Order: sequence, then C-alpha cells, then structure tokens
Amino acid sequence: MNLTLKIWRQQGPQDKGKMVDYKVSDISEHMSFLEMMDVLNEQLINKGEEPVAFDHDCREGICGMCSMYINGEAHGPDRGVTTCQLHMRMFKDGDTITIEPFRAKAFPVIKDLVVDRSSFDRIQHAGGFISVNTSGNTQDANAILIDKHDADTAMDAATCIGCGACVASCKNSSAMLFVGAKVSQYALLPQGQVEAVDRVKNMVAQMDLEGFGNCTNTGACEVECPKGISLENIARMNREFLSANIKG
Repeated sequence: MNLTLKIWRQQGPQDKGKMVDYKVSDISEHMSFLEMMDVLNEQLINKGEEPVAFDHDCREGICGMCSMYINGEAHGPDRGVTTCQLHMRMFKDGDTITIEPFRAKAFPVIKDLVVDRSSFDRIQHAGGFISVNTSGNTQDANAILIDKHDADTAMDAATCIGCGACVASCKNSSAMLFVGAKVSQYALLPQGQVEAVDRVKNMVAQMDLEGFGNCTNTGACEVECPKGISLENIARMNREFLSANIKG
C-alpha cells in the first residue's frame, strides 16, 4: 500500500516543531507500524536526510516504549495493543496517517516522537516498592495465603507497562490510572501493607508535583490502555488515599 505520513518533527526540547509530510510505498499489510517507520527511516537515510526519532525496545508489547499518537489515538486505531503490535492492515491504501508524540506537560518532547517519561519513574521511586526481609529468615512467598480474587486483581493491575497512553488520552493529562494501578498491585497483597499509608500519599504527592492533571471521569484512559487497566484502580487509589490521610 502507498501512504502519506504527516509526522511531527522537532529537533530538540527548546526548538519549534512542525508537521512534515512523507510518502512511503509498497508497505505490506503484514508489517507492524514500527516496521513501516523503519522503512521510512531507511528511505530518509538513503536520501541523506535525518531519520525520524521514535522510542522502541522489545517490540513485543511489554516495555511500553513505542508510544505514539496516531490519527488522534494513543497507540493508534486498534484496541488492546501497543504501537509495535499495531499492524498496517488497520489502514487502507492511499490513507494519510498523522503521527505525533504524546502531548502532556509532564511528558516534554525530547526529539520528534520521543518524549521524556521519567516523571513515571519518579512516581514509582516515591512509593512503588515493598519492604523485604533479607535477614536469612525470609518467609517463603508460597506460605503466605492470599485470596484468589485479590491475587488476580493485583496481577491485573500489575500488567500496567507505564506507556503513558492514559495520560495522552486524557484531556487533563491525568496519570491517575497509572498511579492507581501501581498502588493497587500492592494494596491487595499482605506484602504491600508495610508501606501502604506512605505509599499512596507519596505517590499521589509526586504525581501532583510532576504536573499531571486530575481525573476527568470520562474513561478515555481505560479505553486507550493497551493492557485494559480498569478504572476500578483509580477508585481503589482514592479509597487508599482517604484511609491513609485519616490514619496519618
């Protein structure tokens, strides 16, 4: 298929960016979106032009690095997939595809389609961990009884890959689905109770410090999330936050 790509080009964080049009041809419908971008970059390099910068790593839908805003949707028009899992069969011959970086104050553009998502790392550092006894008397995890429903719900929350699609799809650039998932994956487990009060307070405080907005209650984050993280995690985080403030 032959396509027209309208891609955001920005040399650096302080530079003014613009949309640039590119033509690509003979694109197979079986290619992934990133493979199509590879074809474009090879074409640009052969012409002596600078390739388009974009993030990628595992290309297996696990790392969350490949975040792009495609035709006004985080990770593109498919559902339950990251950009690297998006296939070109979702588009038609002759289509014009608009490709932009995620837009959020807390995700400043580094170059072209690459954004700085280290704000997520700082939120994690603020409380996304548990205390572990390494004295040699550590209790075997299999000896700790956990309700099956709680274990499954915690595992569902833990599937969040921190790609930032929730932020990109929210009109307030809220990170509450991400933070809610990271709070929930520990809140339901006995191992997470040691830091429970400090965790939610510190992570929410860091989220606000990074400049993320508040929840809009529209549910766009859940719809665009490639891992289908539920809005229930936001509700759980709010309950944990209220409880922590009462206790604290």
